[in-house]
Amino acid sequence: MAACGGCRFFVLTLRTLCGTSRSASPCALPLTKHRTLSTSVRTYSLDPFPSGSRKTPAQVGKPERISPSSGGVQRNLSAVAVPLQGQFRPLCRYDPLDLGDVDENTQKALACKHLRRFIVDPSLARIVTDHLAGDIDDRKAVIFECNPGPGVLTRALLNRGAQRVVALESDANFLTELKDLEHKLEGQLDVVHCDFFKLDPIGHGSMKPPAMYSEKLFSDLAISEVPWSADVPVKIVGIFTQRNEKNILWKLIYNLFERRSIFRYGRVELIMFISQKEYTKLVTRPRDYKNYQAFSVLWQMACDIELLHEEPLSSFLTVTKKSGRPSSKNTQTQSDNLCLVRITPREDLFNSHLTPLNGSTLVLMVKQCLAKRKSRLIEQINSWSPGSGPELISKLGFLDDTMTGDVYPDEFKRLFELMEQSGNFTESWLYEETLETTNTGHA
Repeated sequence: MAACGGCRFFVLTLRTLCGTSRSASPCALPLTKHRTLSTSVRTYSLDPFPSGSRKTPAQVGKPERISPSSGGVQRNLSAVAVPLQGQFRPLCRYDPLDLGDVDENTQKALACKHLRRFIVDPSLARIVTDHLAGDIDDRKAVIFECNPGPGVLTRALLNRGAQRVVALESDANFLTELKDLEHKLEGQLDVVHCDFFKLDPIGHGSMKPPAMYSEKLFSDLAISEVPWSADVPVKIVGIFTQRNEKNILWKLIYNLFERRSIFRYGRVELIMFISQKEYTKLVTRPRDYKNYQAFSVLWQMACDIELLHEEPLSSFLTVTKKSGRPSSKNTQTQSDNLCLVRITPREDLFNSHLTPLNGSTLVLMVKQCLAKRKSRLIEQINSWSPGSGPELISKLGFLDDTMTGDVYPDEFKRLFELMEQSGNFTESWLYEETLETTNTGHA
């Protein structure tokens, strides 16, 4: 009997230990569930993710609130999981950050008194971060976010595992909340009162935020220049302003070919929402004499351009300039979509014949050629150097009746290199071109 009593005591003890183990195991479940980023399927997505990886809008709710006791356990488990998965880095106090809801974010965005577009829908923010998953996971580049406003995309980027996000906010109304978020994190977020679209204005001397020189911005952030052949050091994420979108793109292309402003620091990549109208011009090919312009040639020559996603304009909140209210006017055409586009400067753009010193000359050459897209290329060349047209046309393998609107971007680059090598061309034709001063006003 004594032996049996001992057995009973042993069995009861064993059951008690097993019961404790089983009761503790569910604590790990919220971690796995919490780390699943689910977004709704969008009709306009060009490369949709597998349907099984997303939920319908009715299924997507706010992130679960974490109690003080369980939060610490979850962060510790996350810290252990990072080296194994190589994807997510735990946040300092909030894991994950609450993205809010559409109504709440809309009210915050209405504090803006300028014409701007905002991402206020958490599901749209998650769609953007889905497309940036590879950029975030490689952990090699700093992410600059242009005009985050209420910070919905900012939080989504941090939840997705971005190691360092720099929020460049032009409107002081949003700085307080963004600064509060910055203080709660361990170096993952920098908030700067700066308008990306007003970087490096013409002129010199001191200036007040949000205007800023890129040299000061990069210096304050301790981001150094890297060789053009190095990996992309910075990725710019955001929405192009709708009022002067094309002027900003022209300013960027001049800076790129001269390696000035942000491109002084390396092959800075743009991942931006752009109007469908300007995107169409960016990617138009030769012989479309209406849309194929110098603008098209230069961007295609300098960069790889990839369409990541197409989103209806109605998914964004557009705030008017004066009233601070949602705009009822439709300023978009062509199906009213915004295109999320990745624009990556080519590593082989510059060589012994095309350098930052003569990059602006190439820009002006292309602008003169494409001013009349149905003019003969040989005549344009002869206008620069009489008699040189036939020789260069022959080296390019063109016919005498080839029109400027028939020439591909890489062929324009080859033409410029041949002109540089020949020694027959002076830059006298350069001064016939009137340089346009781009409008960098606030949108």
